Amino acid sequence: MRQRLQKLLSGVGLCSRRTAEAWIEAGRVTVNGEKVRLGDQADPEIDDIRVDGKPLPGKREPVYLMLNKPRGYACTLSDPHAAHLVTELVANCGRRVYPVGRLDVESQGLLLLTDDGDFAHAVLHPSHQVDKVYHVAVRGMEEDTVRRLTSITDLDGEPVRPAKVRILRRNGGRALLEFTIHEGRKRQIRRLCAKAGLTVDTLLRVSEQGVVLGNLEEGAWRPLTAEEVCRLTGKPKQS
Repeated sequence: MRQRLQKLLSGVGLCSRRTAEAWIEAGRVTVNGEKVRLGDQADPEIDDIRVDGKPLPGKREPVYLMLNKPRGYACTLSDPHAAHLVTELVANCGRRVYPVGRLDVESQGLLLLTDDGDFAHAVLHPSHQVDKVYHVAVRGMEEDTVRRLTSITDLDGEPVRPAKVRILRRNGGRALLEFTIHEGRKRQIRRLCAKAGLTVDTLLRVSEQGVVLGNLEEGAWRPLTAEEVCRLTGKPKQS
């Protein structure tokens, strides 16, 4: 069956769709010996599809992982300035996987990784509106802090949907807050807190779309269940 090439490349676990598009634009992908353009289609059953002159690997069952990311690890496949990468923590999973979304270096908690570009696209696409829940320890609480946090609709000129915020614990100016957002703008919660006059001590992502971190140890990973994959993509579980 003919498919767009970026979908084919992500489907065999070579890269994400976005990376596949960059490879196509760079002229690294050929079909039957001819360089292709973005939007071109091919049928892997009858066409000779290659990246850098090498044929595509056979399609394998995709891998879906949950990692409890510690502080100090960057959510990228390559960064010469990072001391550690999250991929180091899942190196024993047997596949080349990449993060689905990001947590900044100082943040912790639930991070999804996969080799399935379609899954990553479904989770990250704004239309899917995956709820992400964070527990954030802060300093500088005042009586109207929650009201101020939930009324922010602009960050540095960029519109954002109001976050849902509730207090889990409070002791004077210190508190543990629960944030629920689904946009995932860069450092969004830290920027919200700074705008409301708060200092963030720790930031932990505890769930995405009802898939919870639970008691997974820091630095450890586990495969997602089929039910969790379906919950994250919004697709019904196949019987």
